[in-house]
Parts: sequence; C-alpha cells; structure tokens
Amino acid sequence: MKLHELRDNDGATRRKKRVARGPGSGKGKTAGRGIKGQTSRSGVALGGYEGGQMPLFRRLPKRGFNKPNRKDFAVVNLAVIQKFIDAGKLDAAQPITEDVLVASGLVRRKLDGIRVLGKGPFTAKATISVTGASASAVQMVADAGGTLTTTSQAAAE
Repeated sequence: MKLHELRDNDGATRRKKRVARGPGSGKGKTAGRGIKGQTSRSGVALGGYEGGQMPLFRRLPKRGFNKPNRKDFAVVNLAVIQKFIDAGKLDAAQPITEDVLVASGLVRRKLDGIRVLGKGPFTAKATISVTGASASAVQMVADAGGTLTTTSQAAAE
C-alpha cells in the first residue's frame, strides 16, 4: 500500500445534504418540509405538543425525587490502587490520603470526597485515609495488613 492509495472505507463519509438548491437536487422548492402547515414554517419548536391533546409527559405519573444537596463522591476501586502501587505511582509505606490520590493521577478531582470500593485483589500493606469506604474495602485492606480510615469514622471517635 502506498500513500496515494489511502482512502476511507466505503460508506464512511457522506456528502452534505444541500436543501433548497433547485429541482435537480431532489430537495428543492420546499426543501423536504412539505406544503403548508406548522412545520413548513420557520421558528417551529413542537417539543411534545400533541395538537391540544394532553401531552404524554403530563399523562404519565411522576415518580422519584432528586435530592438537591446530595453528595457526589469520586469512586476508586482497591484493584486500581493496587495497580498504582505496583507501578510505583503510589508509595504503600507512606499514608495514602485523598491529596496523594489526586497528585498520583488516580483521581482527577475530589468532588465531595473520595469513596473506596472493595473490587479486585488488594495485597499491599497500606494506610489509606479517605472520606468514605465500603465495608468490603475496609475488610480487604485489614486482611492485607493495612488500615483504611474514613473521615466519617474519625468524626465519630
């Protein structure tokens, strides 16, 4: 294969549809909008309007509630922390805090805190201090010989 033989796969690119550019285009005159009526005019935003009938979104019952002040945590699995320790990006001998996790690149930003979940293998003897953790994560770190403390625990003690 040579450089001048490179091209896209068949069907990978399509030509732009040029509407209202004469009868030869197949989309001339009314530009695919049909004759008369609301949608043939400009500035139409139907958005759920059903011609005066009760709209579907008002006919269906409303369920649930979105808590306006809910906490949004950055979630980390223990397997990923183990991977970063193995790669040398985290030092298991030093305490692993939220700031250390952000600095290592494991977490982009703390949000309302970091929550550790116990997914995957974890063998490092590490001291981890984060905002929250699942019971399985605390157990896995303890089984590996380390400690996992959360700020909610520290406040309770």
